[in-house]
Amino acid sequence: MPEKSLPPEVDASEAPVARKKSKRSAPHARVCVQAGLNNTIVTITDDKGDTLAWASAGSCGFKGSRKSTPYAAKVAAEKAVEKAQFAGIQKVSVFVDGIGPGREQALRGLQSAGFDFDRIVDTTPIPHGGCRPKRRRRI
Repeated sequence: MPEKSLPPEVDASEAPVARKKSKRSAPHARVCVQAGLNNTIVTITDDKGDTLAWASAGSCGFKGSRKSTPYAAKVAAEKAVEKAQFAGIQKVSVFVDGIGPGREQALRGLQSAGFDFDRIVDTTPIPHGGCRPKRRRRI
């Protein structure tokens, strides 16, 4: 098979060069905690919204009904902080979304990891008006 070479009009010095990834540093960051009924996902982003690190109860090795425990949420928060150590984060704004059992424990995991909270905001969607809800479940 013949070797592929650059076209004659393109100089070798103009060939595309793989860029080295720069280390990102963010003294202030956002932590988004999605506390669902079946899992808890913790995402750490910079102020622009670019993801620095994330972890979930499932990615920490919890399976099945153990994913939806407060302890699993705490472990996920600590693992996300461990992954984001390279960024040098000191202050964080925490956004909690959902009604799952891992809401409070995820915050305790972040606090035990040494983060200083700037603010804690609950972004759980609450219906006001809108569509008629499904009928209540009878067991």
